[in-house]
Amino acid sequence: MAQRLPTRLASTVGQLLRETWTVYLTLLKVMIPALLIVKALEILGMTERLGEWLSPLMMPLGLPEPLSMVWAATLMTNIYTGLVIFFEISRETPLTVAQVTVLGALMAVGHSLPVEGAVARKAGVPWWLTLLFRVGGAWLLGWALHMSYSLGDWLQQANHVVWEPTPRDAGLAAWVQDQAITLATIFVVILALMALLSLLRWLGIERLIHKLLYPLLRLLGVGSSAANITVIGITLGLSFGAGLLLREAHSGRLMPRDIVLTLSFLGLCHSLIEDTLLIMLLGADLSGILWARLGFALVVIALLARLPWLNRARLPAWMFAKRTLPETAPRP
Repeated sequence: MAQRLPTRLASTVGQLLRETWTVYLTLLKVMIPALLIVKALEILGMTERLGEWLSPLMMPLGLPEPLSMVWAATLMTNIYTGLVIFFEISRETPLTVAQVTVLGALMAVGHSLPVEGAVARKAGVPWWLTLLFRVGGAWLLGWALHMSYSLGDWLQQANHVVWEPTPRDAGLAAWVQDQAITLATIFVVILALMALLSLLRWLGIERLIHKLLYPLLRLLGVGSSAANITVIGITLGLSFGAGLLLREAHSGRLMPRDIVLTLSFLGLCHSLIEDTLLIMLLGADLSGILWARLGFALVVIALLARLPWLNRARLPAWMFAKRTLPETAPRP
């Protein structure tokens, strides 16, 4: 028995590394082209052009037009870039806590669109739905917050930033280094997540998580098999949740309907820890960037789950290779 233990452990670790590499490689095939395209568009001035297109949308939200550049940079790249631009603009543009919270809601829902949208598309969520939720949903949430804060005369005091980041080197070499570090970190995180999920499954805790999340998932119209991905996506982020969701979908444990609903929910409400803390550095209030975002996502996805077209959703063709026809058939 003692002699078999090292062999069994080595086999388990080897299988874990192979599964992690498969998930990671799938993400790399999507993320690397998306990152290169984003950088090319940024060099060509697309961020500034997008800011000009978004500027008319700022006034109905009670935001100054210059803040459109903050959201444009966030949509094209990430929240950190949006933070840097925000601190540059806010030096000359006085803002209230309500305005910063509205902007924070836009950034929390609508960011890293090319990369995260490409990952969602790989899993079967069409681009039009990603754009509708990440851009349209962000704007609608921002408008609802603006109206609430204005009518209730809430958070109208002057905003004070909590912390200002040090500007980063904008050179191409620094960008390549940052992306390499990010991609390497993703592999480590996915490996840790998959090891944790295996441990939770072995200890029986995974079943408990499913039971605890069942009321929420039932409200969303999502099967309990998506519980793990939902927890990971909500706490850590869409890329990690979607990466594991690709594996689950390929294995046949998730229906196409569950995939669409889960990724749509995570598109509106993911990385509640990191993203929320980052946006709080702007001075934003938790009422908008956390609680309102979570409530908004629950309502929207609960409504989406009632639409009949979801029953005709199909998985991408690349997932059919290892599955039989009955498993790929859409839910009636």
